[in-house]
Amino acid sequence: MTGRFVEVADRVHVLREPLLAVNVTLVVGDGAALLVDTLSTAGQAAELAAAARAVTAAPWTVVNTHHHFDHCFGNATLAADPPRPVYAHERVAALLREHPERLRREAYAEVRAGWPALAPALAATELLAPTHPVRGETVLDVGGRRVLLRHPGPGHTDGDLVVHVPDADVLVAGDLVEQGAPPAFEDSYPLRWPDAVADLLRFTTPGTVVIPGHGTPVGAEFVRAQHRQLVELGGLIRSAHRAGTPAEQIAAGAPFGPQAALVAARRGFAELDGTL
Repeated sequence: MTGRFVEVADRVHVLREPLLAVNVTLVVGDGAALLVDTLSTAGQAAELAAAARAVTAAPWTVVNTHHHFDHCFGNATLAADPPRPVYAHERVAALLREHPERLRREAYAEVRAGWPALAPALAATELLAPTHPVRGETVLDVGGRRVLLRHPGPGHTDGDLVVHVPDADVLVAGDLVEQGAPPAFEDSYPLRWPDAVADLLRFTTPGTVVIPGHGTPVGAEFVRAQHRQLVELGGLIRSAHRAGTPAEQIAAGAPFGPQAALVAARRGFAELDGTL
């Protein structure tokens, strides 16, 4: 089962999917709602829809924080019939529109070893491309509530969106912020990720609830600490690249552990070489 929504701020609810600890955020306004991310499969998305309907009967708009399967593969179930607006960064919209088969293959390959029961459902899931591409930022009216969608620059991917709900002091960070596990660097821009997190920190106060892509909601201090680690990692990558030090040699003592740091270092070297 997908789980249920828990209210974390005024009419802002979070559901954590138990298998991958993915967070979905539901913002409820007067006669309208916003769903941020749609999980991995049609089955998960159907359970997500039922959980959302237990909170509100209002029609929803959908936002995808980025293109990874666990955040957008449920779009068709949640927004195709009846048609609902789906917002995402323009690169995410293009990927889902132009390369659905590639995204399905990549998702299948990623999960078949660790979560074999999920793999066939991913392979069979119909993908729906976002209908409303965002380049820099867009403001939505969600039943009288102002909600800002903002691209803070490349970080976890080249198409991250954060969602700011100022009247509730909530910031939905997607996978730019991770709790309970290291950040995922496979599609990342590790030398620019610190700038993206610094951008989203501008929208926080000491009381802000920050909803990470995975794990438990956190506060601004947690995000600042992760930002410091990203800055440290970026410095190590730059120094190693200048010195001709192999990525493997800096990974052992780097933030986030050797496995994540090695992936980050290789991506960072590619950034510095101009091949990324």
